Amino acid sequence: MKLSTKLTLFITGSKLVIVLLFVLALPFLVKQIASEYTNYTLKQQRKKVLDIVKKNGTDYYFQGEDNYGSYTMLKEEFIALLPVESSLSMDTIKNSQRLIERDTLNYRVLSYTFKDKNKNYLLEIGKTTASINQYNKPLQRFALYVLIILIGLTILIDLTFIRVLIRPLAKIIKTKLINRKFPFKDGQKRVQTSTTDFKYLDESLILLMSQINEAFYKEREFTSNASHELMTPISILQNKMENLLTDETLDEPSSMAIIEMMKTVDRLKNITKSLLLISRIENEQYIRKEQVKPLLLFNEIVEEISHRLEEKHIQIFINVSAEAILEGVNKDLLFQLFFNLIHNAIKFNRNNGEIFITDNYLNNGTYEIMITDTGIGIPKADLPFVFDRFMKTNLEGDVGYGLGLAIVKSIAMYHQIQISVQSEIGEGTTFKIVFPTM
Repeated sequence: MKLSTKLTLFITGSKLVIVLLFVLALPFLVKQIASEYTNYTLKQQRKKVLDIVKKNGTDYYFQGEDNYGSYTMLKEEFIALLPVESSLSMDTIKNSQRLIERDTLNYRVLSYTFKDKNKNYLLEIGKTTASINQYNKPLQRFALYVLIILIGLTILIDLTFIRVLIRPLAKIIKTKLINRKFPFKDGQKRVQTSTTDFKYLDESLILLMSQINEAFYKEREFTSNASHELMTPISILQNKMENLLTDETLDEPSSMAIIEMMKTVDRLKNITKSLLLISRIENEQYIRKEQVKPLLLFNEIVEEISHRLEEKHIQIFINVSAEAILEGVNKDLLFQLFFNLIHNAIKFNRNNGEIFITDNYLNNGTYEIMITDTGIGIPKADLPFVFDRFMKTNLEGDVGYGLGLAIVKSIAMYHQIQISVQSEIGEGTTFKIVFPTM
């Protein structure tokens, strides 16, 4: 999962958790807010009453009566003022019931005692709890809508910020890691970013890729030079052995020993030639401007290798489109690639076995060739390493020196061909070669 996706899921999830907690706490919060606002309103009304009393005296309310009481038409609010004992002192706001015109109603009541002209009075101001709570649900809905809008805006802002923040990381991945062809030929450009971590990552990747390139070119240069320099002494040694065999005084045991030595030198010469071929392919010393028909190429290979097929009584079936054409390739290298694969299919096949060569056009426009044999197969543990150089095989006593498939891999990489292998012990092996869009 991408970093941006993880961050998006985390931010969205955390915001949803906040919304859930807020929804659960919203009724309590609204109730508290309404209660505090009611308390504030009652205190403001008390202040107004006390200001009037201070200015006009209690007679302003009593008007010759012993006490004063008043309430609104719907009995939602009331105010009461009456004389009390001088020892009574109150300053509270609480919920209580009041009987007004035979109706018992629940009120939020402010009770406050004060003195005027040496007399103690009790002031009560009330507001019905029903009127206080009637706006709770609308307030809850309004608060929820506001919260959802704010959450949506914050998510939008966060996502925009995340995209801007990790854009350098995405560019680093795209330019340094995705679909890179080894060796890395183009110059490594630094990605512009103000984030220190991304700068460190980018510079580390550039340094690492440069070191890999340097090591690769040194190894390739060494292989090329060593293979080239070895050919001369090997040829001289081979000529001297051939001259020794022409000596008439040489006895038979010595002649046999020299012949065995020549076989070893010949194998060494073939290995050196293979290494030199790989080096030339990697150094791109071959031109890729030819057109090749796979069917004709396979017919040439079969004609050249037919004696091997006859030796093991192997039948080969070629089912390849006559119209298929490969462009921008090197014919000799493709010949070598398919020759090595078919040679292996014969070498590790059983007597009276079969080889099938088929092709197919894939939906994405690529062209696929498959070479399948009925041979002894490759162990699963060896499959990831079959294209490695000097990966020796020892199947039924037939020892390989591990360069045939290494050459195949080098040619495939040079032509940007994808090659894969599937195999089952005792059932056979299939090599799949996929060419780029044709």
